[in-house]
Amino acid sequence: MSKKTEQLRAEVCEILAEAEATDREEDEAFGADHRGDEVPAELARRETRIAKMREAMKAIEAEAKERAGAKALSKAERAGADQDEIAQAIKQAEDKATPPQRPSATSRSDSRIMKTADASFHYCYSGQAVVDEKSQVVLAGALSQQATDIDQLTPMIEAMDVELVLAGIEDHPKLLLADAGYCSNDNLEALAGGNLDALVATGRLSHDERVAAAPKGRIPKDATARQRMARRLRTKAGKADYARRKAIVEPVFGQMKVRQHAGHLRLRGLDGARGEWTLHLVCHNLRSLPTRVSSGDRRRVRGQKYPRVP
Repeated sequence: MSKKTEQLRAEVCEILAEAEATDREEDEAFGADHRGDEVPAELARRETRIAKMREAMKAIEAEAKERAGAKALSKAERAGADQDEIAQAIKQAEDKATPPQRPSATSRSDSRIMKTADASFHYCYSGQAVVDEKSQVVLAGALSQQATDIDQLTPMIEAMDVELVLAGIEDHPKLLLADAGYCSNDNLEALAGGNLDALVATGRLSHDERVAAAPKGRIPKDATARQRMARRLRTKAGKADYARRKAIVEPVFGQMKVRQHAGHLRLRGLDGARGEWTLHLVCHNLRSLPTRVSSGDRRRVRGQKYPRVP
C-alpha cells in the first residue's frame, strides 16, 4: 500500500504540473483573465449582433443584385440591345432582385412534427390500418396529419364497415383490438353504445381510477368507461384476447417496411403521401391474396408514424 500510495502521489504531481504548464501557455496566448473561447467583442452585445446581421444582409442583397444584373446583361447582349437598353435592363433586374429563400420543411409538405418509436421527433404522417387476424389482409387504411391516434378509431371502424360491405361480407367482426393510443372516454363510450365488441388498452390509470389486478364481483354503478374496460382487460378472457394484438398487425407493418421499403413516405404533400400509403397497403394485400379473408375473426387497428424523406 505504501508503494501504491507513492506511485499515485507521483502521478497526481505530474498531472498538476501539466495543468499548470497549460494554464501558463493559455495566459500568455489569451491573457490572464481569458479562456480563449469567449465571444468576440463585436458580438458580445445585442446591438452589435444586430448591426453585424444587417451588414451580412446587405452583402447578400448586393450579391443577389450583382447576379441579376449580370444575367440581364448577358441576355440583353444576346438580343442585340444598345447601351441604353442594356443599362435599363440591368437596373430593372437589380431592382427586382431578392436573395434566394430556403423553403422550410413545413412549406415543402403537409407533414407535422411527431414523436416516433425511437423517442425522437421528425416530420411525419400517421398511418392507420385495420388488419384481419387470420389472413393479415388490411381491411381499411388511412393517413392523417394528427400526431395522436385518438381521433382515428371511429373513422377507421366506419371505413372497415364500408369496405366489408363493398366486398360483399355481411358478417360483422366479432372483436376489435386497439392499443392505448386509441383510448379516450369518448371512444370507449362510443364503443359501449355500438354493435362492435372491442378491447382497448387503457394505459396508465389515474390514482382514483385504479382497478384491482383480478377484480371480482359486480362492476360498480359509478365506474367510468375506462374503469370498465380496465376490469375487462384483467379478466382471463380479456387477457387471452388482447394477447393476440401484436401478432395480428405488427407482422403487416414489418413486412411492408422490409419487403416494400415502406419505412418512409417519399411523396410530398398530404395527397401524395396518402396515395403512397394506399399503394403500400394494396401491394401488401396482393401478397396476401392466397389466404381467404375470414369475416368472423378478430380485427386489430394500429397507428404508426411515418417520417417524410427530407
